[in-house]
Amino acid sequence: MPKLRLIGLTLFALSASAVVHAEETRYVSDELNTWVRSGPGDNYRLAGTVTAGEAVTLLQTNDATQYGQVRDSNGRTAWIPLKELKSEPSFKTRVPDLENQVKTLTDKLNNIDTTWNQRTADMQKKVAQSDSVINGLKDENQKLKNELIVAQKKVSAANLQLDDKQRTIIMQWFMYGGGVLGVGLILGLVLPRLVPSRKRNDRWMN
Repeated sequence: MPKLRLIGLTLFALSASAVVHAEETRYVSDELNTWVRSGPGDNYRLAGTVTAGEAVTLLQTNDATQYGQVRDSNGRTAWIPLKELKSEPSFKTRVPDLENQVKTLTDKLNNIDTTWNQRTADMQKKVAQSDSVINGLKDENQKLKNELIVAQKKVSAANLQLDDKQRTIIMQWFMYGGGVLGVGLILGLVLPRLVPSRKRNDRWMN
């Protein structure tokens, strides 16, 4: 009887120390698969393992032994040390989300790179077009300069020709003027001699 009474008191104590909570989701530690037991303590037999990072439902806890009773995704219940349970999703669970986030950011970066490359290509195209226009204007300017130089040379040549013609005309006028002056001088010398002789002849005949 004392032994039965002792066992009964032990079971009562264990029952009393077990605290019942509303069912909460917990996550198994990210370390290797964790052993679970059939009861709330290290002295209970091993009941299997749970996968690291697996989400389980916390049914109740035992503050005395720091164990919690959990139910896995397959509906099996067992006890596991509370230190092996986390309130936040495990790294294993978060990895796919992080990978998705990384993929989303990578896609955005790729889109940004594509957009930037397109804008850069457009700017380079515009710059090339501007360079082409500028080079065309430079060529046209040089062509106009060359034409101006040729025109200036032609004007200079025309001015030289005009000066030569002016000098020729002036010389011709000098020659004409000298000839007229010479003829007038000759006439002025010859005519006076002719006129008096005629008068003398007229007088002699009378």
